[in-house]
Amino acid sequence: MKTNKFMGSRLLVLITVLMLGYSCAKSESKYDRTSEDIMLESTGETPVLASVEERATVDKEKLQTQKSTIDFKLKIIKNANCRIQVKNVEAAIILAKQIASRYDGYVSDERFTNTNYAKENRFTIRVPKGNFDIVLDSICKLAEFVAHKNISTIDVTEEYVDITARLKTKLEVKERYETILRTRAKTVEDILKAEDKLRKLQEEIESAQGRLNYLGNRVTFSTIQLDMYETVVPKELPPHYEPGFLDRAQKGLSFGWSMIENLTLILFYAWPFLILGIMIFIYFKWMRK
Repeated sequence: MKTNKFMGSRLLVLITVLMLGYSCAKSESKYDRTSEDIMLESTGETPVLASVEERATVDKEKLQTQKSTIDFKLKIIKNANCRIQVKNVEAAIILAKQIASRYDGYVSDERFTNTNYAKENRFTIRVPKGNFDIVLDSICKLAEFVAHKNISTIDVTEEYVDITARLKTKLEVKERYETILRTRAKTVEDILKAEDKLRKLQEEIESAQGRLNYLGNRVTFSTIQLDMYETVVPKELPPHYEPGFLDRAQKGLSFGWSMIENLTLILFYAWPFLILGIMIFIYFKWMRK
């Protein structure tokens, strides 16, 4: 009888220990979450994920969904590189600038080189993409000879859409953290974590916006790199230089003036000897008298 009671008490203790262990495991699985998951769950918008892999999968699917909902036109960057020979470089430069200005373009930089054999001007024209072809063809018509003309295109549509979708996601996450900071952050630690996350998000948002602005400018305005050159017949230099009358007269005047300056300076430096000589002259003249 005592044995049955003892076995029953041991069985009761074992059942109690198993129930306590199950409760602790359930409690740990419930609260084993990162602070970021808790913050995002508190907004009621993002579910708590079981693992990092699941979170990455959900973020990737969300990003793909946003890309599919965004409708963008093709983003094409057009560039041209052209080298032409003209009869007169100065006149061709004026005409090329007038053509660019007529079609709402502008010259971004210019480098002019003049040697004994050639005159060359290298400059860059930025022109709206709709006027790219007509400006390039109009400038090439100024040439006597086209050395080369290369046109290249870069499709940045995928990059533009990707950055735009990521920027939209970051703005949404930033809005959530701002809401958490205003309404749910109670302790100093929570406030500092939310502010640090907002700072990092703001840096990423500004970087993405800067990249979008750069791509938009490159797409809106096409670039034409233009080299104009004029061949010059070299002139023979004289065997030795012979100055003319005016050059020699100017040199003589300069030499005479330098002589006057030097004599005046000698008088200033030798004034003690002049005074001593005058005194000796006066003394001997007085002794003769």
